[in-house]
Amino acid sequence: MPAFKLSFRRTAAAALALGLPAASLAVSAGPSTAAQQAPAADTAVPVASRALDLGAADLPEQRAVSTLAPGLTLTSITRGAAAENLYWTAEVAIPSASPDPDAPPSALSSEAQARAVAARLLAAGIPARVEHVQSPQLADAGGDLGYRVRAGQFAAKADGSPTVARIKDAGFASSVIYTGWDGDEGTSENTRGPWKLKVLTIDPKVFRGELTSSFGPNLQDRETTSQLSSAAGALAAVNGGYFVLDPGAGAPGDPAGTAVRDGKVLSEPVGDRPSLVIGNRNEGSIQRLQWDGSVAAAGKAAKLALDGINRVPGLIRNCGGADDTPTSLPLHDVTCTDTDEIVTFTPEFGPATPSGPGVEVVLDAKGTVTAVNNVRGTAVPAGGRTIQAIGADAPRLAGLARTGSRLTVETGLVGSDGKPLEQGASDVVNGGPMLVENGTVRVTASRDGMVRAGDSNSFYYGWVHKRNPRTIAGIDAQGRTLLVTADGRQTASLGLSIKEAADVARSLGMVDAINLDGGGSTTMVSGGKVVNSTSDAAGERPVGDALLLLPGRKP
Repeated sequence: MPAFKLSFRRTAAAALALGLPAASLAVSAGPSTAAQQAPAADTAVPVASRALDLGAADLPEQRAVSTLAPGLTLTSITRGAAAENLYWTAEVAIPSASPDPDAPPSALSSEAQARAVAARLLAAGIPARVEHVQSPQLADAGGDLGYRVRAGQFAAKADGSPTVARIKDAGFASSVIYTGWDGDEGTSENTRGPWKLKVLTIDPKVFRGELTSSFGPNLQDRETTSQLSSAAGALAAVNGGYFVLDPGAGAPGDPAGTAVRDGKVLSEPVGDRPSLVIGNRNEGSIQRLQWDGSVAAAGKAAKLALDGINRVPGLIRNCGGADDTPTSLPLHDVTCTDTDEIVTFTPEFGPATPSGPGVEVVLDAKGTVTAVNNVRGTAVPAGGRTIQAIGADAPRLAGLARTGSRLTVETGLVGSDGKPLEQGASDVVNGGPMLVENGTVRVTASRDGMVRAGDSNSFYYGWVHKRNPRTIAGIDAQGRTLLVTADGRQTASLGLSIKEAADVARSLGMVDAINLDGGGSTTMVSGGKVVNSTSDAAGERPVGDALLLLPGRKP
């Protein structure tokens, strides 16, 4: 496996600005060997040659590049080192000021409320402090988030346990966190790291394998990225898009957003959140897709709106559908509801469709109605599909379907230009928010559902503002697809805020980029082994789908 190493500092970026060749940016990290030479002509340079726009400008950065196949490289990046000014501290959950007695506590509040909590802790002998949280400004969110209360500075996480116990005795919930995971305004320049990232670069002009997605035997069972990779004999893999985790939110493993496999639509979009679209020739693009689904009887002009595909009717993870409650807009990690829905199912969903009251119509491979059931839950026939309806839509569907008649089911995806998704799109994996658009950092956290009104910015604080493990997908100016993992929730790798994820994507040369599923899902596999450090205490997390790099030539 050919490999070479690079070691440089951000000051190398100045050389690029002066028009110096990329070779002038490389500093030998050891004796010169053939393995440290530039890759062969049939292998594209892995990633942009300038250092990451991450942390202080003078941080050391090392890169090791491996060629997995012609046109496919894996770059390992380590940036910065542990800083002495980072420590563990106890963060206090501030009770809600809402008159609702069931309103949950929050990490953030108003200044007055935070100071009142700190005063109560000080009276109990706990040296609490109030900190103002300023978040980097994004395209449609960010800025002043509020105030938090913290207590103590500890060299190790376990050292904070006695303080947490005292805070609990004073009547407040608390947990021990690492200050290196803060994403506060200015933190990226003050923190020294460390960060660890992996970057897969796929050149569609050279790579003769296949960039594809996989969800395993069916949509409603989760598997780890390494299991999906091993089953397909992949050269490399990363975790894919968002998915249902809680059975109360639908079928665990079901994509919570757009999913297309081998040209077949398997899950509808969340509003118009962006997705990674993979073409038949491995070319990638970032597109905002919208849903256009319907059911019609042969020979009749009237159509019924189809709300979704391959998900439990009435439960919409991440929201974003027509008539959803509490919102028809995207709302991340929230399960919206809709009492009246029509949802279709394909054999990929699993052995049986969701059971419950309503109507279910069974269609064979030709679209002919073979059964109209007055209760939901059955097997999907091979090559066929079923259609379920609940609430007021149940009699409407029953009135449209007659045994022996034919129904036409449309499961269309429409781009932001109003045109149907090209037939050449073989796979789509959902994500969000947008990170980079047309070469400019443009993070649309609010539009893509990562801002929750009325929760004291707590979700935004933990999900967008703070550093977490992240998985990123994007396209560079050469048309190459880049898949990136950044380890996080560890002292050995701090993770990225969403703003930092966008900055990293842009400094890797991406002109369009999105965030994929992250946190404990963030996983990269190469050569059959997990090559990053996953963050879940239980080990590698089972996920809904994964992006795979297969060795076989695309047909």
